[in-house]
Amino acid sequence: MQLRGVAALAAGVFFGSFFLPSPAPAQERAGPRILAEKKTTSLPAGPLFWWVENFPTVAQAQAAAGPTGLVAEAAGKIWLVTLGPAGQSSKDGSKVAEVGPLPPLTAPQYALQLREGNIKAGATTPVHTHPGSEAFYILAGEKTLKTSQGVVRTAAGRALLGPETGTTMQVSNEGTTDLHMLLLFVLDATKPFLSPAKFP
Repeated sequence: MQLRGVAALAAGVFFGSFFLPSPAPAQERAGPRILAEKKTTSLPAGPLFWWVENFPTVAQAQAAAGPTGLVAEAAGKIWLVTLGPAGQSSKDGSKVAEVGPLPPLTAPQYALQLREGNIKAGATTPVHTHPGSEAFYILAGEKTLKTSQGVVRTAAGRALLGPETGTTMQVSNEGTTDLHMLLLFVLDATKPFLSPAKFP
């Protein structure tokens, strides 16, 4: 993610205070960190899905990762998330979830990102948008996603397809335990990762 000038400063300030407790006054400084990223000028033919797999070793996951596969370690496991057609799986992997179809996105360059997010009990993100699609796999806790279309809650061990590009949204943890999740993005790489927004 490369930002310049005022846009970089604004995004940095917003991203740096991404998780805000409610109603506690202190701020959570860490947003969802990038575990793996690839950039490309083209995507596979659609409709597209994310498939999520676990592997015994990093080497096996990397060997199975194609041009749209991202490998990372999180929550004591080795993950491969791959963007492609529905119904796919890798030879040595254990399939955990499949989520899609993703909403279409047209951009001069795409960023495929696997991020790890942690939100403490009672915390919430600022209202924001992304320049692309987002999917979630919940590792622990329960996630609450608010958009103008309503509220969706997703428990641990389940995947969720997020809203379309540019949708105003807010993520919160209304439970009593920390929320830990993987976030899978297909983004317009020429635009900031997120932008502040307001619900209509």
